[in-house]
Amino acid sequence: MVGEILKGLLLPLLGTSLGAAGVLIVKTAVPDRLSAWLNDAAAGIMMAASVFSLLLPAMAEAESNGACAWLPASLGFLLGAGLLAGWDRVSMRFESAGGIGHSTRMLVLSVSLHNIPEGMAVGAAYAGLLAGNTTVTVMSAFALSLGIALQNLPEGAIISLPLHAEGVSKGKAFALGVLSGVSEPIAGGLTILLACFAVPILPWLLSFAAGAMAYVTGFELLPATWEERQRVWGMLFVLGGFALMTAMDILLG
Repeated sequence: MVGEILKGLLLPLLGTSLGAAGVLIVKTAVPDRLSAWLNDAAAGIMMAASVFSLLLPAMAEAESNGACAWLPASLGFLLGAGLLAGWDRVSMRFESAGGIGHSTRMLVLSVSLHNIPEGMAVGAAYAGLLAGNTTVTVMSAFALSLGIALQNLPEGAIISLPLHAEGVSKGKAFALGVLSGVSEPIAGGLTILLACFAVPILPWLLSFAAGAMAYVTGFELLPATWEERQRVWGMLFVLGGFALMTAMDILLG
C-alpha cells in the first residue's frame, strides 16, 4: 500500500516535470489556440475529478460517520474555493512590482499554491482509501492522480516556455517548472497524515480540495474569453476532458 501511495503522490509531479521539459526540446512557444484547448481539456478533467473522486466520497464518508452529508460537501467546498480566491486577491496587489525576477517568483509561487489543492485531492483520496471508504479504491485513487498528471502536462509547458521567452535560460525555466509542482506531493502527504490523526475531518478535506480545484478550473484553466469561432471547440474540449476522466474513474475504479 505504501508503494501505491507514493506512486500516486509523485505521479502529478512527473506530469508537471514532463510538461516543463518541453522547454528543452521545443523551440517556439505553444500556439495560443492549442494552449487554450489543452487548458479546456484539463478543466474538464478537473471538473470530473472534483465530483467523482472528491465530493461523492466526501458525502459517503460523512454519512458513514453519521453526519449530515451536505454540510461538509457544501461548506468545505466553499471554504476551499474561498481560500484560493483570497490568495489571488493578495497576489494581484504585487503583480505590478518591478522586474522580470519578481514576476518570475510570483508566477512560480502562484502556480505552486494553486497546485496545493491538487496534491490535497490525491492525498485525501488515499486517506479515504486508508480509512476504508467504500467509494474509494486503489484504482480510483490512481485514476485521480493520473488525471491530475495529465492536466499538469500542459501546465508545466505553459510555465517553462513563457519564462524562457522572457529571457530565462532553458535549464532554469525547466527547474522552475518542476519546482512549481513540488508542492503537490508535499500537500498530499500532509493531507494523509492529517486525516490519519483526525479521521472525522476527512469529509471536510475531500470537499475542501474539491472546492479549491473547482476554483482553479474556473480561474486558471478556462480561458477568460473565447473567440466567437472557437467557443464550440473550447466547450468540446472541456466536455471531452470531463468524459475522459469519467471513463478513467469507471474503468479503473
